[in-house]
Amino acid sequence: MGLLSTPLALVVSFAFLAVLLYKHVNLGITLNATAIFLALLSLSWLDIPNIIFKTTSDVLTISVSLATFGIMLLSELYKETGIINHLSESLSRIIKKPKVVLSVLPAVIGLLPVAGGALMSAPLVDSEADKLKLRPEKKAYVNLWFRHTIFPVYPLSQVLILAAALSATTVSSLILRNIPVVVVMVTVGYAIGFWKVSNPKSNGLCGGKSELNSDFKDFFKSFSPILASIIVAVGLDMVFEDFSKQGFDVLIAVTVGIIVLIAISKLSLQVFLKPLKSWGIYGITLAAYGAFLLGSVIKATGISGIFENLVASGSVDTTVLLVIIPAVLGILTASALGGVSISIPILTGIMAFSPKMASLVYMSAYLGYVISPTHLCFAFTARYFKCSLGKVYKYVVPSFIVTFTTVLLIYFLV
Repeated sequence: MGLLSTPLALVVSFAFLAVLLYKHVNLGITLNATAIFLALLSLSWLDIPNIIFKTTSDVLTISVSLATFGIMLLSELYKETGIINHLSESLSRIIKKPKVVLSVLPAVIGLLPVAGGALMSAPLVDSEADKLKLRPEKKAYVNLWFRHTIFPVYPLSQVLILAAALSATTVSSLILRNIPVVVVMVTVGYAIGFWKVSNPKSNGLCGGKSELNSDFKDFFKSFSPILASIIVAVGLDMVFEDFSKQGFDVLIAVTVGIIVLIAISKLSLQVFLKPLKSWGIYGITLAAYGAFLLGSVIKATGISGIFENLVASGSVDTTVLLVIIPAVLGILTASALGGVSISIPILTGIMAFSPKMASLVYMSAYLGYVISPTHLCFAFTARYFKCSLGKVYKYVVPSFIVTFTTVLLIYFLV
């Protein structure tokens, strides 16, 4: 047996988790360390190696971890080759309308799920926002909010992939339920971000047809690795559901995306190897594995029984648990991955997940993460535009309320 009772071990382990997060320890190390610490406190030490072995040899764990590695590699190669710059610049030339550019650019760059990645879109947002004479806090809000509108329906989102894997659902089933939420996120972001903001007067200068065709060609060429990955992932997910539940769809899709990127950029071996020398790509991969290991430990400890008794006695409604646990964890860990990876294993002992329930958990964790004051994108964006978090919250809070209300309405009505 472990050293402590299960409830006490859980409290101590979560305190340990909080300390690591406060000290800004890498999320990959944090999740794995918390899993081992919880196991040492609550399980027989002889059982721990078996849990680690089963988790490490699990096909789903392997495929999702490798897919996460591939997604991070694709993101890093986009930056190293400069293709991300061609993507954003060509898009700006095609659209030409500052409000639309500001709505689309952060989301497009958000397709590359890099921690604190809002800094990548901030200079572009700053330039376009000056045309509309937006205040610094409005610039920060637009950059933060629109960057995060795409992930709930993005097939290559690590958190969406993990949520589907842990809940034994499919990525496509979650995306279908999240589409209305994204529509609302974009609408409320546009309404709040550009309220009483006038479009700048056109200077009358416009490129010819050949120039526009060239811009479209540049955009589709630079977007083709991501587009190829999305098409393959969605296609496999829709045709081979059991195949997709093992995580192979995204793994294959990302591999295709990397091959396309290598082909269009004529990538040298030196540039390809450069991201592999960075700790960041391994840290996120380790976080994906840590999510599965923590889930295995949580299931082995029987922690779910605590919540199961509360539900059985009628003290707590299951919907409350589906909302509160992931949302609080998303805020505290400043990570959607952290919120999902901890809450779903706890809740799977109480209920069998449907896409409806998995979507609610995902969106609760995700929106909690978006508004967390320690969320890297939030902190970096406010720092870049030289404004306080409080001024940005003035726009973020009503956006959160409208979006979360939509999430609940979809859950209860659809």
